[in-house]
Amino acid sequence: MTQKIFEVRFHGRGGQGAKTASQFLAEAALDEGKYIQAFPEYGPERTGAPMRAFVRISDEPIRIHSGVEHPDLVLVIDPSLIGIVDVTEGLTDAGIVMVNSPKSPQEIGAQLKFTGKLYTIDATTIALQELGKNIPNTCVLGALLKVLPIVKIDAMKKQMEHKFGKKFGEAMVQKNLKAIQRGFDEVKG
Repeated sequence: MTQKIFEVRFHGRGGQGAKTASQFLAEAALDEGKYIQAFPEYGPERTGAPMRAFVRISDEPIRIHSGVEHPDLVLVIDPSLIGIVDVTEGLTDAGIVMVNSPKSPQEIGAQLKFTGKLYTIDATTIALQELGKNIPNTCVLGALLKVLPIVKIDAMKKQMEHKFGKKFGEAMVQKNLKAIQRGFDEVKG
């Protein structure tokens, strides 16, 4: 029997929280007893530069130590990367694409020329409403967990409370928890 490793690739720009989101996802999976890998890949390391982050999650030890070539899910935090970066690279027929956009999945599918499973979440608007900042990473995590339930949303929320509680305080934690839940509830596909 072959091992099933769930692989996720995040596309974003420096400063949007793709690296942090990948770490939160992996650490929430670790808290559930899973094996994990999470790592970023940068070009020029500066705010606004395109970057990728990767996550692997498995019920068994992970022996692969390379970039994610055939993701189960691609999450595009910055839709302006569509057309600049081939975000569907390496996706299998069963692969899923999720894009942070107010557009419908059909509009994004036409733009990507992608006919597989596609979801959208207006994470930027939610982040602005809930956090007062354009940092959509927690919202897209909620949407990701709805579409690919590899980690329970409660585990993600617990991870958020643990990581952000002391650093940002209870008020900011509550705002991020609300953003996660809205992402989970409002994803379209």
